[in-house]
Amino acid sequence: MAAETLSARALNRATLARQMLLERADATPLEAVERLVGLQAQEPLDPYTALWSRLRGFRPEAVGRLLERREVVRVVVMRSTIHLVSAADCRTLRPLMQPVIDAELARHPEWAPRLLGVDLAPVLAAAREELAAEPLTAARLRRRLAERFPDLDAAAMGGACRCLIALVQVPPRGVWGRTGGVTVATAEDWLGAPLDPAPSIDAVVLRYLAAFGPATPGDASAWSRLAGMREVFERLRPHLRAFRDERGRELLDLPDAPRPDPATPAPPRFLPEYDNALLSHADRSRVVAPEVRARLAGAIEGLGWGSVLVDGRATALWRLERARGGARAELRVVHAGLATRAAAPVAAEGRRLLRLLAADADEREVRMEAAP
Repeated sequence: MAAETLSARALNRATLARQMLLERADATPLEAVERLVGLQAQEPLDPYTALWSRLRGFRPEAVGRLLERREVVRVVVMRSTIHLVSAADCRTLRPLMQPVIDAELARHPEWAPRLLGVDLAPVLAAAREELAAEPLTAARLRRRLAERFPDLDAAAMGGACRCLIALVQVPPRGVWGRTGGVTVATAEDWLGAPLDPAPSIDAVVLRYLAAFGPATPGDASAWSRLAGMREVFERLRPHLRAFRDERGRELLDLPDAPRPDPATPAPPRFLPEYDNALLSHADRSRVVAPEVRARLAGAIEGLGWGSVLVDGRATALWRLERARGGARAELRVVHAGLATRAAAPVAAEGRRLLRLLAADADEREVRMEAAP
């Protein structure tokens, strides 16, 4: 029997439903973090915006408590980037993603040449010993390693530790309402449990499909940066359902995963600067049109811009701007042309987001402007 064809809009609605962006979910932050297989977290506050857009009754303090109770951690996993993941997922995902992190170390223009021929075993053992005594900043760890191994490059040793030891960023880093630089401990010490010695890539790919499907092996590779996804999908094929997109490409999915009616309304949603809903497919056209992305990119300056989904697709960018002293907060929204009937709900959602991100401001305003 021929595989059913899914339109771009059908793919969009399926992804939004699984990402809890079609309607906010009645789930705890920990449940959401696990359901989404982690949240992108290079920027410490990004997971808070991501969860606020996905959960009913979201309280940011709850995520801070999870970090302090070590139920979630900030750790390098997919794509060798920092994610907020559950403690259980840290033990599974961190060793599974080791080939990706190894590759980063091998191609690093500064570290790799300085580590050629170096026996790193004693360096890593020394780093573990230092970190077992107390969490350390990267600078302090480098200084201690330089004292032990004066003939080796301190920066390269620090890079090797980042890539070859499972390090978690400990609080107060990433805790709502608090500030703190990056201080790390080993995942094993911080969580009081070893990493999974034999994590299942098959199980993780099934979870990827639950959160991001329907998808191709290339999509799963884009999400993780792991090679060999075609073989994994073939192993899993008997348990999956096949579809085609409008270009005839095969996509696989969990048989009973949600695939809503393409006509289902999609309310405006504000996503942080980095959000896996926009980063986890080789073909991102299900959530953002290439021409829209190019137009918006040419209209902004600087960093710190998140995305706004309008009718399910990234159609605008946003950034919080605070006046000196912080008394006034403005949510600046740059859009690729919105009709009044679409702009009004975006502005209303932006005002709600301002109450989260700038609760201490005396004045809060959403400023809408069209990209040239």
